Amino acid sequence: MDCYPGVRLVLTQPMPADAVEPARKQLRAAAEDLDDQRVAALVLDLAAEAGVVAAWEQVCLPLLATLRGDGAAEIAVEHALAEGIRVGLDVFRREPGRPLPADGVLLAGAEQETHCLGLHALAAALRERGRGSLHLGPALPWTALAGAVARVRPRVVVVWSQSPATGRAHRLVRLRKDFPGVRLHAAGPGWIEPLAPLPARLTSLAEATAACLAGPAA
Repeated sequence: MDCYPGVRLVLTQPMPADAVEPARKQLRAAAEDLDDQRVAALVLDLAAEAGVVAAWEQVCLPLLATLRGDGAAEIAVEHALAEGIRVGLDVFRREPGRPLPADGVLLAGAEQETHCLGLHALAAALRERGRGSLHLGPALPWTALAGAVARVRPRVVVVWSQSPATGRAHRLVRLRKDFPGVRLHAAGPGWIEPLAPLPARLTSLAEATAACLAGPAA
C-alpha cells in the first residue's frame, strides 16, 4: 500500500506468530527481574533479527500495554521495561562518531509530555533505513519547537503526545500556519481533538516511518 509517494507502508515482514510470544516472555522476565540491561540487549537482538517495526509493534508495544502500574512492584517492572526498550532502540544502528544526517526530519515530544518511547522507535526505524533524524526528546515547549523549526527548517516534523492532556491540536494548527512548507504530523494516542487541516494522526510505527521517508509533497 502506497500512502506516501514511492514509500511502501509495510516496511518489514511481520514476525511469525510462534516467535512473538517467546519474545514477549523473555522481555517480561527480564523486566520482572528489574534487569533493564538485559531488556535492552533483547530488544537490540530482536530489532536486528525481525526489524524495528515488527519488534516494536508485535512485541514491545503489546507488552507495555499489559503493565498498568497496579502497585509499586508493577510500576518498577514497567520502568525497567520501558528504560530497557529505550536503550535498546537508541543504540540500534548507531555508530559513535559517525551520526547519520538528520535528513530533514525533526522529532519531539509535545510540551509537558514525558512519555515519548514511540519517538525512540521511530528514530531507530529511520536509522534502519540509513536515515537520521533530529530527536529533541520529551516535553519540548511549543515555543522551543517553533524556534527549532525556524532554525533547522526540516521538511517533516513529528510531535508525540501520549495523553490528551498534552495533545493540543490547536498548537499544531498554529505551528502549521507559521511554517506552511513543513509537513507536520501528530503521533501517539494523546491527539483526540480534530486535527484539520492537518493530516490524520499517525497511528502506527510503519505509517510514521513511511511519512518521514516520503519525498517532498507535490
